[in-house]
Amino acid sequence: MTYNLTVSPDFAPDHISGWYFFNTWLQRKLDVGIHLELYDNFDTQRSDIRADKFDLIYANPYDASMLVREMGFQAVVRPASKSDETVIAVNAESPFQTVEDLSSGCRVATTDDPDVHTMGMIMLESADLDKNNTAIKEYSSYVVVAKNLLNGDADAGFFLKDAYDELSELIRSKMRVLVSSQISVVHHSLLVGPRMAEHIPAIQAALLTMQEDEKGKGVLESMDIDNWEPMDSEQTEFMIDLIDTLID
Repeated sequence: MTYNLTVSPDFAPDHISGWYFFNTWLQRKLDVGIHLELYDNFDTQRSDIRADKFDLIYANPYDASMLVREMGFQAVVRPASKSDETVIAVNAESPFQTVEDLSSGCRVATTDDPDVHTMGMIMLESADLDKNNTAIKEYSSYVVVAKNLLNGDADAGFFLKDAYDELSELIRSKMRVLVSSQISVVHHSLLVGPRMAEHIPAIQAALLTMQEDEKGKGVLESMDIDNWEPMDSEQTEFMIDLIDTLID
């Protein structure tokens, strides 16, 4: 039997090869077939997830709720010391120095990354801004969000902090961060579906010692992950409850 793996589309393009390396490494460790399917947008991926096409998913916090509570997935590991934070940035030449400087009618560039967009909108609340008094435009990637800031086509942009940090030094030098979230307990995680549940002990054992394996360490570096740490049901439920509270 061949299982199917997918990855939340918000990783940097530089790490695409890393996920293919990871898939090959994991197949060898488990001695099972795993097919990797990558997407360039959340909506298409989420549609296929709901169609029950996947058994192993590296998911963003927003999708973890659906996967665990509706589809019976279990979170098994998360990247160590790597939380999902959101930054709001502006053009470096912008007159805005704080979020509170933004005013009604401001143009916001965002992506279809649901947890980042949600957190960005929450951070705008300190300026009395919401979807009703801002002009929000969704773009295909964080690179395009940055491009709109640099071109003057947006006043502020939402970024996953990791994605912002991985933009080129030249692009970052032309932008300025107004604010960054500091939640720390919200993060991506690797979830295993019901069809693959029997492999959970082997998956967790392999990944928790991955950095001790010479090839595994190289794969982790290509994914920009230091090492994995375990996730239990209590940690998973806490994160999901927090995300649900933020969304509500």
